[in-house]
Amino acid sequence: MKKCNGGLRYFAFLVPSLAGVLAFVFFPFADVVKMSFTSVGGKAFIGFGNYKTVVTNQAFRLAVGNTCRFLLVCVPLLLLFSLILANIIYFGAGKFYRNICLLPMAVPVASLVFVWKMVFHRSGLINTYLGSSVDWLNSSWSFWVLAGTFLWKNMGYYVVLWLAGLESIPGELYEAAAVDGAGFFSKFCHISLPGLRPMFSATLILSVTAALKSYRESYLLAGEYPDKSIYMVQHLFHNWFREMSVEKMSAGAVILVVMFAVMVWPFRKKGEGNPGLFHD
Repeated sequence: MKKCNGGLRYFAFLVPSLAGVLAFVFFPFADVVKMSFTSVGGKAFIGFGNYKTVVTNQAFRLAVGNTCRFLLVCVPLLLLFSLILANIIYFGAGKFYRNICLLPMAVPVASLVFVWKMVFHRSGLINTYLGSSVDWLNSSWSFWVLAGTFLWKNMGYYVVLWLAGLESIPGELYEAAAVDGAGFFSKFCHISLPGLRPMFSATLILSVTAALKSYRESYLLAGEYPDKSIYMVQHLFHNWFREMSVEKMSAGAVILVVMFAVMVWPFRKKGEGNPGLFHD
């Protein structure tokens, strides 16, 4: 009985948070799901008609394809380069970068995009230096400009995350490997990578969510209708919202949530196999 009362007391502390999540997340999303199966204004049930309209929409396919491309290119590059930098810093080089790695995150997005426009504009610094007239922000190059902006701004944060993971690995393992004559590459493959496995799932999910929030940079760089290479899902929903196409937004939101859940689900339990790395 005492254990039961204790459990109820602990549950009581969760009630305010659960109530907030239900009121502001689950109930609104349930309403979105309901509207995705109805006509405009929710007056009539039309089944999967809205989903068919969204899936066959050329702009939706373009936006989803560009967003997936951005994720598949930028997330691996961000994790790889930040992991390399973290190992360089951790093993004695690049100490100065440790002190400044988070500075890009402190720069306002509007200021950052203003500088990027100065550099990549048709009459900007690069074209002036090269003597060319490439329209970097209104051609297929705009994708790589946006990718570079994303990597530059977020690299330092993930370096810090990888450093936290490296510092959780017992130093005795590296010392024993050094005694056995192991080099940097052997230590990295046989000690660092297995030890960073619990951190990988966290950095992966964070980097995916960061990439999905890169709409601000894209919007400020090229406006509402950018080059088709950086026309993202957020551009599409912005235009649908302006047109008050609620039924399209509802069906599209449900499709995207399901896609994101399918992407994240395989990584939900990664890192539980060796919890000892995080304990003294």
